Amino acid sequence: MAKPNPTPPKRLNERSRMVTEGVARAPNRSMYYAMGYKEEDFVNKPMVGVANGHSTITPCNSGLQPLADAAVIALKSAGANPQLFGTPTISDGIGMGTEGMKYSLVSREVIADSIETCVNGQWMDGVLVIGGCDKNMPGGMMAIARSNVPAIYVYGGTIKPGHYKGKDLTIVSAFEAVGEFTAGRLNEVDFKEIEKRSCPGSGSCGGMYTANTMSSSFEALGMSLPYSSTMANEDQEKIASAAESARVLVQAIAKGIRPRDIITRESIENAVAVIMAVGGSTNAVLHFLAIAHSAGVRWDIEDFERVRRRVPVICDLKPSGRYVATDLHRAGGIPQVMKILLQAGLLHGDCLTITGKTVAEMLSELPAMPHADQDVILPIEKALYAEGHLAILKGNLSPEGCVAKITGLKNPVITGPARVFDSEDAAMQAIMERAIKPGDVVVIRYEGPRGGPGMREMLAPTSALIGQGL
Repeated sequence: MAKPNPTPPKRLNERSRMVTEGVARAPNRSMYYAMGYKEEDFVNKPMVGVANGHSTITPCNSGLQPLADAAVIALKSAGANPQLFGTPTISDGIGMGTEGMKYSLVSREVIADSIETCVNGQWMDGVLVIGGCDKNMPGGMMAIARSNVPAIYVYGGTIKPGHYKGKDLTIVSAFEAVGEFTAGRLNEVDFKEIEKRSCPGSGSCGGMYTANTMSSSFEALGMSLPYSSTMANEDQEKIASAAESARVLVQAIAKGIRPRDIITRESIENAVAVIMAVGGSTNAVLHFLAIAHSAGVRWDIEDFERVRRRVPVICDLKPSGRYVATDLHRAGGIPQVMKILLQAGLLHGDCLTITGKTVAEMLSELPAMPHADQDVILPIEKALYAEGHLAILKGNLSPEGCVAKITGLKNPVITGPARVFDSEDAAMQAIMERAIKPGDVVVIRYEGPRGGPGMREMLAPTSALIGQGL
């Protein structure tokens, strides 16, 4: 693939001048003057949106305001006019196991629509998107791909792990504790301590769950800065990264680098390769199908299987492994993972990134092998699994395909009595009543995007089953 050759715009305010220049736009400028703009702000200065997902309804987003503030300051210093606006979010972790989760996947579309509406309705010249919780990630990238104005994604950052009795905790620890407690495998004191300590501060859920999977893939895609996807929200480097992202975005506007120069079939393949390498979330499948569609890129479910068969799992990360995102960051982050894959011929090195450099150029000075004093990132020859973990399966139950996470699967054929439930709630009740026995195959129907509607995620029942030792 030839490296895209973006065309620099004649003016940095190529879009926003539609509402700031000419006699007829005097009323429009009056509105800007009311917000402190000066006459010189309308002379070839880009209007750059800052889509701020800050919210106090979830720890995933409760630490985003400092990042937005840093981005605004950096944009001004770089010669741009920042325009801060809010985007909605819901908390998957808080809604999980309830009717509230029926709004989760829908919120992805609401987030995408809200950002696209502001960017195009206000004639913005660029946009910096800041998100935290799961659906913020694909929603923001879908809007970026649709609008196709210069853009960068700033991930809010991961939460740090909780700790109890010498073990790292994540939100899944609390979900699994429900099953352990109901099975009598956990006393009430330990149960309450795990509940209180699993989420020690702000940031998105700490394992390689949906938010960290999508942030890692956005870095591999080229739409986020190197190392930014595994930083902790509460660390100062996250604020510095948000400011640097703003500066890089202004440079991208000047160079004419647009999202569809970056989001290509090859770069999506890079992103999916990294998802496989880090043992990422199954949700990445439905999200990247939507992102590709938004960018006008041909990508279907069979492409995931094609990538899976050639990319090994080389990171030992929760939920199936031992470590969390902050451990991955200390071990070298996504750039180190990408370097290993590039050396093995598993990435397209000529893909453009938001920095203006190609993937190969970005990784050129990194060591070919991970640090020997860590076991979070492994060399190819010591991979945890020889092939990727997100398998696309087809059969009489799913003629058009389904996704199965197969890490740690000891037996590919499972035979047992089917315990069929017509909702998550019915299944959860049976689990809490200890009605599920070893060897049972639990089937939960009518919980898809249409059947639910909304596609509630089955984290509560699956975690409870694990906690019960099933």
